[in-house]
Amino acid sequence: MSLAEAANDPGASARPFYEKLEDRVLARDQVGASECYYDLVRDRRPLPEMLREAVRIHGPYTHVPYHERIDDGFVNFVNNDHCLLSARATLHLSKWLPTEMAGLPMAQTIWYIPTGLDIWNQKINKAPGHYARGMAPQKSAPPKPVVHWPDQEPERLDGPLRDRLDQWMTLVHRGRVLEAYRVFLGLMQNKAERKAVLAELVFAGLIDLQDRAFLNRSFTTGHKSYRARATVELGTAIGWDDAHAVLYAGALDIAVGPRWYSTYEMACNCVTHYLEQQKISAIPYAGTTARELALLANSEPLTATEAEAFLEVVLRQHEPAYLERLSALLLAGKGPRQILDVLQIGAAQVLLETQDSLNFSISQHCYEYCNTLGWFYDSFEHPQRLKLLYSAASFLNRNAWHQKNIGDGRAHVAELPAGAERMSEQQLLERTLSAIVALDGPQAVAWAKAYLASSGDRQTLVQHLALTACRLGNDPHNQEIAQCLLEDYAKNRGFDRDRLLLACVQHTAVHRKYGDFLECSRRYGRAMGVAALA
Repeated sequence: MSLAEAANDPGASARPFYEKLEDRVLARDQVGASECYYDLVRDRRPLPEMLREAVRIHGPYTHVPYHERIDDGFVNFVNNDHCLLSARATLHLSKWLPTEMAGLPMAQTIWYIPTGLDIWNQKINKAPGHYARGMAPQKSAPPKPVVHWPDQEPERLDGPLRDRLDQWMTLVHRGRVLEAYRVFLGLMQNKAERKAVLAELVFAGLIDLQDRAFLNRSFTTGHKSYRARATVELGTAIGWDDAHAVLYAGALDIAVGPRWYSTYEMACNCVTHYLEQQKISAIPYAGTTARELALLANSEPLTATEAEAFLEVVLRQHEPAYLERLSALLLAGKGPRQILDVLQIGAAQVLLETQDSLNFSISQHCYEYCNTLGWFYDSFEHPQRLKLLYSAASFLNRNAWHQKNIGDGRAHVAELPAGAERMSEQQLLERTLSAIVALDGPQAVAWAKAYLASSGDRQTLVQHLALTACRLGNDPHNQEIAQCLLEDYAKNRGFDRDRLLLACVQHTAVHRKYGDFLECSRRYGRAMGVAALA
């Protein structure tokens, strides 16, 4: 039986486990939900099945009516898709861990889900959970989580696929949430068209990107693209014929407002201004130009000198310098995917320069955007990919200046003790991991640099960084951003991809932690007899 077939049929014996899991999740009982998960692991239920059921349970309660609130005249950001994003990261992280620990990423997902329900009411302290931390504790029993957007039936459109995709995108743009969702369900019914439909879903997320960051806490930071990617990867792993819950959890939100397209509008006009070298006018433009498609086919890599010079402009200079340099590289024959490798290294550099545990909101999401765009390039032949390269460069430039303007954005590496250069690779690795768990970023990065300088095995480091990230709970960013960095390390062909590993060390050690961040992994270790975790 295939994984997809196994997911389609949980069997009568497993159904009581999932019913109990749903009861404990809706009661917001982290410990009880985790114990249900341990029973599922002991029953050898396949991961796609467990992911599907987890998404089915939380999906109705992780939507919001809008991604902003205005509370007594103050604008507040409202977003919660990390139940879904954690599930996506689980797919990959579980493959990097030793067999006896492969269930730990899913354990972290299950641990988080009860705290991620109904963020709309969490934000105003009417419901308990992750975003209500630090607020006055509620005295009464928690209210039932609210369903803000009911599920829908498919609506089928007629006409060529491109016209139907444009109709769906128009509904998204106008914020016609339920109508757009119904149309998307209809588009997904034709198996031959699914890949193009899913590409458009991710594209709709990638173009939805805020146009400023400094002194803002209300921003999309590319989250809709991460949600769309999670939808694609989870649905593929489960099997689309049995993944309706994933579409409900992921695709519906794409039209929920507010929506920001001004960065992508700039990217569109860069084609006219820099690549076509024409004046921008008020006439309507559409599609892709012949030159744009030709440049999209470029494949020449950047030299180390070219890459360093490009990053100096993107990270340290103001607009339009980076737009001009990016355009010049494309016109000189450099490949868009190869340029994106360099942007990923630049985004990792900003992570390395983020020292305050509270200051990762922009830098970690900028990295995830560059990661998601790389995955999009590798997964789909979407005609607008070149424009999205300008969006990524703009986000990275804004990211770097945001960190500088808030007084962060500085590299800090600790001095190692005398004799460190004589330590074995195993000793250097152990000190790196210990410093991460101690949340000492400067020491962790310093030990990791020493390990890399000693020609330490990179794959061993990747596996240990994945495991260490999975040990640290209470916020899916711990696993999700690490997974993105480690995934890109395997694919990136840029001039200094070791920087991705160092950024993984820095983020895992320094990004804000909540409560007892080892509790989930210890519980899993005790329950499953894994002494190294207990």
